[in-house]
Amino acid sequence: MSSFHDCATDVIREKTTALEQSVEKKLRVKNLHGLHARPAVAIVRLLRASRSAVTFSYGRHTVDAHSVLGLLMLAAPRGCWITVSVTGPDALDTLGKLEECFQQKFGDESE
Repeated sequence: MSSFHDCATDVIREKTTALEQSVEKKLRVKNLHGLHARPAVAIVRLLRASRSAVTFSYGRHTVDAHSVLGLLMLAAPRGCWITVSVTGPDALDTLGKLEECFQQKFGDESE
């Protein structure tokens, strides 16, 4: 009976691993003032619906993209490239939404 339990546990781990996706892409900050408070809030709001872990890296810093304060600490200026890493069951969808957000300058038409 113990052997059956071990086998069932292994199957669950394999399925969970099979559902995990991991993607990474560099996205360019196009906003006039870089990644400031308004874009940071837009990113955090967008990620509320995501079930994936998301990090942004710029320079020597990597931060949790679910945190406004973390995003602001990057101090990412206009024109810089941010490495976006997404891991989770909806990683591709989440990355696609982030790409669109960056392309549309986070909905800020004045920039």
